Amino acid sequence: MKISPSLKPALLGALGGAVALAILGFTWGGWVTAGSAQRNASNSATSAVVAALAPICLVQFQEKSDNVLQLAALKKINSYDQTSFVEKAGWATMPGNTEPSSGVAKACAVLIGNLK
Repeated sequence: MKISPSLKPALLGALGGAVALAILGFTWGGWVTAGSAQRNASNSATSAVVAALAPICLVQFQEKSDNVLQLAALKKINSYDQTSFVEKAGWATMPGNTEPSSGVAKACAVLIGNLK
């Protein structure tokens, strides 16, 4: 196929413009691939679930008779160990589940740690 010499600059300009538009769109325009959109949606959903369940964990903690002692014990340990402390205590195990959620346990440890 032979391209007319007068048409060649227009085609090269259109190709260059398309490439420039794609680069600008993905870097500054907010365009994302389907995979990135799926990851973002999944992360948002997980964050929403954790935000909804963490207060339930806090209530489960507050309903225990020894919550004052447990609060003191939680505040004594390092922050990176607090998640496993909450998991082992069972407060992050939601009704109907058999296993605790680590995301909920981490958020719950923060909520419990903020209590006075």
